[in-house]
Amino acid sequence: MVMTTVHPALSFELFPPRSQASCESLLRTIAELEGTNPDYVSVTYAGDAKRRQKTLALLDHLVHETSLTPLAHLICAGHSVHELERAVRLILGLGVRGFLALRGDIQDGQVSELPFARYLVELIRRVEREDFAHLAAGKVSIGVAAYPQKHPESASLLQDIEILLSKQRAGADFAITQVFFEDERYSALVDSAHLAGVDIPIIPGIMPVTSLKRLQNLCQMAGMEVPTDLAYALETATSSAELHRIGVDYALNQCRAVMDAGAPGLHFFTFNEHAAVLDVLDQLDLPRYSNRFSQPLSELEFA
Repeated sequence: MVMTTVHPALSFELFPPRSQASCESLLRTIAELEGTNPDYVSVTYAGDAKRRQKTLALLDHLVHETSLTPLAHLICAGHSVHELERAVRLILGLGVRGFLALRGDIQDGQVSELPFARYLVELIRRVEREDFAHLAAGKVSIGVAAYPQKHPESASLLQDIEILLSKQRAGADFAITQVFFEDERYSALVDSAHLAGVDIPIIPGIMPVTSLKRLQNLCQMAGMEVPTDLAYALETATSSAELHRIGVDYALNQCRAVMDAGAPGLHFFTFNEHAAVLDVLDQLDLPRYSNRFSQPLSELEFA
C-alpha cells in the first residue's frame, strides 16, 4: 500500500484583465502559476456587466484551456436573488465547481436582496440540490471570507467569528482570510474560531507587497493600519530589485509563521503578477504538486 503525505493547499487569486495589454500579462501569469499545479485559482467577480462578462470569459478559459481548477468569486451586494441564481447556474454551466461567497462592499443607495454572505451560501446550496443530477451527484465547494483583523463594519472580532460560524452553518466548506500583516492575528483568529465551534479550514491570505502605494491603498480599503516596518522598508528602498526583495522576504516570513501555526494551506493574492509569489514559493521548500507521485498511477495500489 502506498502511503501519501498531506501537503498544504496552494491557491492564487486572479482578476479579469482591464485591457489587451493586461490580458497578455495575465496569460503569462497563468502559464507561470500553472507550473506550480495549485489546488485552485480564485477569480474575482465584480463591477459592471462588461467587467462581469470578462470574469466569465476568464473562468471559461481556465476550465477549457488550462489544467487549473477555478474558484469563482460571487458577491451578493447590489444583486437580486434572481441575478445571483442565474449567475450560479451560468458559472456551473461553464464547468466550475467552486465558489467564494462574499457579501461585497455596499455602495451608497444600493439595495441587496441578500444582505449577508450566509444567504448566498444557502442560495448556492439550493441550486446545488436542484441540479444534483447535472452535477453527476457531485458536491459544489463553497469558500467564505474570514477576518484576522476586525471588519470595519463589525462591532468586535467576536462578532466576526459569530458571522463566520453562521456561514459554516449555512454550508460553507472553508474560509480564506483577508490579507493581514501581523502574524499572530492568524493564530488568534483560528484559536478563537475553534473555541466558538468553527471547524472548517481557515486558509491565510498572503500578498507579497512590493509597492508602498499598493500597501497604503490596500490597508485603506481593508480598514487596517499600515504596518510601519514594512512601509518604512518600502519607502526607503533604492531600487526595484530591493522593493521586490522586501516584499518577498516579508511574505516568506508570514508564510513560515502561519505554517508553524498549523495553517492548512496558503492563498496568495497575486494582483495578476507572478514573480514575487513564485520567489516566495521557491524559498518555502513546499513540494511541487506535479511531483507528488513517484510512480505511474497504473502501478499504485489503492486497496
